[in-house]
Amino acid sequence: MGAGKTTLGKALAKRLELPFIDLDWYIEERYHRSITELFQLYGEAGFRDIERKMLHEVAEFEDVIISTGGGAPCFFDNMDFMNTHGTTVFLDVHPDVLFGRLRIARQQRPILQDKTDEELMAFILKALTDRAPFYTKAQHVFSGDKLENRSQISKSVDCLCEQLKLAD
Repeated sequence: MGAGKTTLGKALAKRLELPFIDLDWYIEERYHRSITELFQLYGEAGFRDIERKMLHEVAEFEDVIISTGGGAPCFFDNMDFMNTHGTTVFLDVHPDVLFGRLRIARQQRPILQDKTDEELMAFILKALTDRAPFYTKAQHVFSGDKLENRSQISKSVDCLCEQLKLAD
């Protein structure tokens, strides 16, 4: 959450002239409900099952950039599945950077709305610790610290293309 998956994914897709799919948006379109509503209706286990099914569906598309929700790699065999069906990139972002981004966007994220600054930082640190075993299975690790303006995003896309050996 707040790592810049959608920001960098969209910019990379534009540069490479490929379609971009945000898995959460895709789920919302398919189910005609927000992620929050799906969580409320089906609980986390039900949502994660939907997420897995939709991940498998979008993996069938060719030449596409996909951004998953931050929890997607942590359930079922999703991370292994992604590694065998595409190129995976973990956006590694320093906790202080995540804190700054999420503090600003706190009101748009129901899970964060009522958290104090201290609780928000604790939430970030716990999520990073809990998810690290899954995220580190990604084929590539890339810093998502510098995605604050168009210049930084463009430079990050350049660096990511170089790291992935992609021609534009």
